[in-house]
Amino acid sequence: MKKIILSLLLLLPLSVAAHTNDEVKDTDNNLLKAALKGWHVRLGAGFNLGGTSPLPLPAEIRKIESYQPGLCFTVQGAAHKQFGEKKKWGLMLGLRFESKGMKTDATVKNYHMEAVNDDGSGTVRGAWTGKVKTEVNNNYLTIPVLATYNFNERWMVKAGPYFSYMVNGTFKGSAYDGYIRDQEPTGTKTEVQSASYDFSDDLRRFQWGVQAGGEFKAYKHLSVSLDLTWGLNGIFPSDFQSVTFALYPIYGTLGFHYLF
Repeated sequence: MKKIILSLLLLLPLSVAAHTNDEVKDTDNNLLKAALKGWHVRLGAGFNLGGTSPLPLPAEIRKIESYQPGLCFTVQGAAHKQFGEKKKWGLMLGLRFESKGMKTDATVKNYHMEAVNDDGSGTVRGAWTGKVKTEVNNNYLTIPVLATYNFNERWMVKAGPYFSYMVNGTFKGSAYDGYIRDQEPTGTKTEVQSASYDFSDDLRRFQWGVQAGGEFKAYKHLSVSLDLTWGLNGIFPSDFQSVTFALYPIYGTLGFHYLF
């Protein structure tokens, strides 16, 4: 009898601990469900394809010789909630890390240029005529705020603003095989073999724009989306003088999402 009583006393704390752990888990699950009531969580990844461009193309840019998209990707998490009896309309809030980049080579005439001459003779500044190579590679943390509309269980469209903070960025390039006129198109002409520029430190940190796209639910937990993001403020501050026209990031994104 003493052995039986002793065994029960030893098992009692274990039973209480197990019961307590179950209660904690149930409480945590209930709190999580309450916090996410009506919200459906998703995780996704995708690829960005596009460029940073003035709109419309200025007369100074005579021809785009080549365009090379960067290896641009996006990873994101989002929460989606639908409203109404038929659950047609909804709201999607997200947070994503994304890269946007490209390389271009263009022929320009009377293009405003500030660069450092590669022969060591100093800075060249004025109206450039010749070739220009540009490389852009920027990384952002972005918050999209999207209204959604479901046509049925599989097809959905979405649109709304996004707000981005640039974590780090690169905007650099070179001017070559041309000449520059001092200060203006009628200034003194100087032949330049090649000159380099780097305006990475002048990039704007905060950017915003609009996003619109569609999504197809292929399986219960998998969807595929195609979105267009269009920046509405330039990548440089409005008082930046080295580039005389605004440059807007315009990108399409092919995404894949796991739906919880």
